[in-house]
Amino acid sequence: MYCAHFGLRESAFNLTPDPDFVYADAQHQAALDALVTALEHGEGFVKVTGEVGTGKTMLCRRLMGCLPASVVTIHLINPRVDSRGLLKDLAIELGLTVDEGANEQALRHQIEGALQHLTGYGHRIVCCVDEAHALPIESLETLRLLSNLETHKRKLIQIAFFGQPEFDALLSTPPLRSLASRVGVSVSLGGLPYPDFRRYLKHRLVVAGWQGPRVFSDGAAQLLWRASGGVPRLANVLAHQCLVRASAHGVHHVCLKDALQVCLARWRAFGLTSRSPAAWAAS
Repeated sequence: MYCAHFGLRESAFNLTPDPDFVYADAQHQAALDALVTALEHGEGFVKVTGEVGTGKTMLCRRLMGCLPASVVTIHLINPRVDSRGLLKDLAIELGLTVDEGANEQALRHQIEGALQHLTGYGHRIVCCVDEAHALPIESLETLRLLSNLETHKRKLIQIAFFGQPEFDALLSTPPLRSLASRVGVSVSLGGLPYPDFRRYLKHRLVVAGWQGPRVFSDGAAQLLWRASGGVPRLANVLAHQCLVRASAHGVHHVCLKDALQVCLARWRAFGLTSRSPAAWAAS
């Protein structure tokens, strides 16, 4: 809607986790480094938790993209499956031909054979589970049992969980205490601090093709940061609406008043917080 007005090749604030728009702030880079190091040292389980929109899926994709070529990565993105469904998805990701009538035991045997084969050829296998908070307890227990498979030197499969804070609560329940005790590294993601938030807005505009002067005023950026809590996904929603508003008014600059109107509209529709945008602007 605003691309032509700003001379952009594409929308600067899409919600899709596009790797071209990755902004490597200190928080996410530290999380990535911690995960890579833990996996290199043979940890069976690692996990990342954070609220909706804090960049977990992007971090998951960055992790898979930066691992050595010798590492076979598996990405499970449909966790709302029972134990058999999870084993079936895992087998398919490993390139196995799955018999529709195969039971859990047969699937587990098939997967174990594939893991042993890959490990024998010098590969490590890392399974990244997105939306891990949605996994049923029985499926989490299945993953724990798979992690028991190992040679005398290392695990046959390593598992990285990415989920909302509810996943931490789930792991604290008695049925999962054994799995929780095996998590070697736990990372928590939050919103961007204000300096990173400013750079984030500029970064996305530049990647999209913007070559003009600064778009968001100090006041507008500060308000968007407060309204979004620094969470990238919500920031994208608000920034997108700001650019739509600027385009409609024929300007290339977003001032505090514009950002306030956008935040007020969002607040009225969804109730972002108990405090109104007017209160944020005044604080």
